[in-house]
Amino acid sequence: MTLPPLTRLSGHAVLFVMAAPAEFGPHLRARIAPLITGIGPIEAAIGTATALQRLDHAGTRPDLVVSLGSAGSARLDHCGLYQASHVAWRDIDASALGFERGTTPLLDLPAVLPLPLRLPGIAEATLSTGGNVVSGAAYDGIAQDMVDMETFAVLRACMTQDLPLIALRGISDGHADLTGLQDWTDYLHIIDEKLAQAVDILAQALAEGLLA
Repeated sequence: MTLPPLTRLSGHAVLFVMAAPAEFGPHLRARIAPLITGIGPIEAAIGTATALQRLDHAGTRPDLVVSLGSAGSARLDHCGLYQASHVAWRDIDASALGFERGTTPLLDLPAVLPLPLRLPGIAEATLSTGGNVVSGAAYDGIAQDMVDMETFAVLRACMTQDLPLIALRGISDGHADLTGLQDWTDYLHIIDEKLAQAVDILAQALAEGLLA
């Protein structure tokens, strides 16, 4: 069985994780070979965890995992590029049992997890992961700046292997109510180009000691 793809950047093995082929455009194709997990937190968790286990078993463990893709936001610039500084899981709510909303019961983790690595020149924003597509007034109940469906799950998989994660997102929608699939896909070609530029920034940062 073929191992999950790793991309070599500035002497480092990087596992790029993406949700859907629609987000993997020509600019990214010229630079990386990603793991495509499928859409949503369950697919992302299964795909990432399985890939990391297989790579570790083969002795080809990555140095870094990077979650790439689109996100929605009602407050950030449309088609803007952002790196996640913190990520939360908006779906989980065991508050009826006395647990803080957003925390997993009996797991000693806060509701919002930090992503400590930073790339120069890319704006930071907080990220909320969940299993629903957010539109319109639903943004009012979310504290974070942008929403996706995978990054928290990818982070938890990385934590099991003690691997660092960077999450990069381009804002594809959110300033207006969603009316159909095209509201997500119409701007993915712009986001593809901006994510590719971020990969170039990442390569330079790795060369300059980001993981030192």
